[in-house]
Amino acid sequence: MAKHIQSVRGMNDILPDETSRWQFLEANIRRLLAAYGYSEIRLPVVEKTELFKRSIGEVTDIVEKEMYTFEDRNGDSLTLRPEGTAGCVRAAIENGLLHNQVHRLWYMGPMFRHERPQKGRYRQFHQVGVEVFGMAGPDIDAELILMSARLWKCMGLADDVSLQINSLGSTASRAAYREKLVEYFTANKEQLDEDSLRRLQSNPLRILDSKNPAMQALNEAAPKLINYLDDESKAHFDCLLAILDATGLSYEINPRLVRGLDYYGKTVFEWVTDKLGAQGTICAGGRFDALVEQLGSKPVPAIGFAMGLERLSSLLDEAIIPQQDYSPHAYLVLVGEAAQTLGMPLAEELRDLIPNLRLQVHCGGGSFKSQLKRADKSGAPLALIVAEEEAEKGMVSVKYLREKTEQLSCPKADLIKLLTEYIKY
Repeated sequence: MAKHIQSVRGMNDILPDETSRWQFLEANIRRLLAAYGYSEIRLPVVEKTELFKRSIGEVTDIVEKEMYTFEDRNGDSLTLRPEGTAGCVRAAIENGLLHNQVHRLWYMGPMFRHERPQKGRYRQFHQVGVEVFGMAGPDIDAELILMSARLWKCMGLADDVSLQINSLGSTASRAAYREKLVEYFTANKEQLDEDSLRRLQSNPLRILDSKNPAMQALNEAAPKLINYLDDESKAHFDCLLAILDATGLSYEINPRLVRGLDYYGKTVFEWVTDKLGAQGTICAGGRFDALVEQLGSKPVPAIGFAMGLERLSSLLDEAIIPQQDYSPHAYLVLVGEAAQTLGMPLAEELRDLIPNLRLQVHCGGGSFKSQLKRADKSGAPLALIVAEEEAEKGMVSVKYLREKTEQLSCPKADLIKLLTEYIKY
C-alpha cells in the first residue's frame, strides 16, 4: 500500500465543522467594509520577488528567511506573497488608481511565510487587508480604527481586545530619535539579547518591540519616540486622539509600538488580546505614506491594516456564533429504476421553481429503509418519496421526519406549494 501523503507542515486544512466559524467571520467583515464604502480588490497570490525586496527590504528576516521563492520556467524569480500591502500598492500603480484619486480598498486571502509553525502562526495563513490611498489627514486614520472597533462589536469580541496606538513621526524626526536610541542601547549593550544586538545598527526601533521579558525594563526606560515628534506629526497625532476621545473609544498610547520598515510613519496601531498567549496581536495597522514612491510612483498618502483570520477564529472559539443551518429542507428518496430516472429531472424542476430550496437527492442506490436512514441523518425535516407506485401515478409522497404529522401523497403542483410554504419558516 502506498504511503499516505501528509499536508505541508504549517499549512492546515479547514474542515467542514470549522467552516461555520470562518463564514461568520468573513460575512461580518464583508458586510462591515461595504457599510463603510470600501471596495474589494482581488490580488495574485504570486508576485515578482523584486516587489517584496523593494518594499520589505532585502536585509529582513521575511526576505532572507521566510519567503517561499522559486524560479519559474522562464527563469523569473517569483514569490508566494508573505503579506498583502505591497501587492495592493503594485496593483494600484499598475492600473492607474492613484493619480488625483481616493480609493478605499480591501482584500482577503492566504499569505505564506516559512516560519516555525505554532498556535496562531502558520506557514499558510489568511489575512484581511484594508488599504486607503489619497488621504493624508488624521480623519481617515480614525475611520480605520473605529471601523475595526465596530467589527469587534459585531463579532462579540469587544471585551476581549484593546487598542494600542503610537506615532512614528516623520522620516527626519525618526532619524533624530534613532541616534538617541542607538546611544542609549550602546550604553547598555551588556543587557541586550542576541536579537537586539543584531538590530542595534540595522533596525534599533525593533528592539523596542522585543517580546523577551528580560528586555522589558530596559525598553521601558528607553527614550520615547513621541518626545521627538516634529510639529506636523504631533498635530496629526493630537487630532487623531481628539477624534477617538470624542467617540468614547478607549486606547493606550504605547511608546514601544513601532514598525520595522522605513516606509511607515505617523500613526501606527494594534488591537491586542491576552487570550491567545504569545500571539496576542490580532490586527495591526499604520500609515505607509512613503511606500508608493518607494515602488516607483509619485508620492501618495496611504494607510491600512491587516488582521489574521486564524487568530480571530481562535478568539471566536469561546464566543457565541449564530449557528447557520445548512441542512436540506428535503431529502428525495428514490426507490426503483423508474423512480431514479424521474428523480434528477424532478429535483432540478423543484430547484428552478423554488430558488431557496435546499434539496438533497439520494444517490448510490439502496433499499427504502437505508434511504430513509440517510434522509434522517441529513437533518432534513421532510423526506420526498418516489417509488414505483408514485412514479406510475405522477405523485410524490411526503414523510415528516421531525414531527408527528401523517404522511401524505400529492401531485407535483401541490408539492411545489407545500415546499414553498414550508421553507418560509
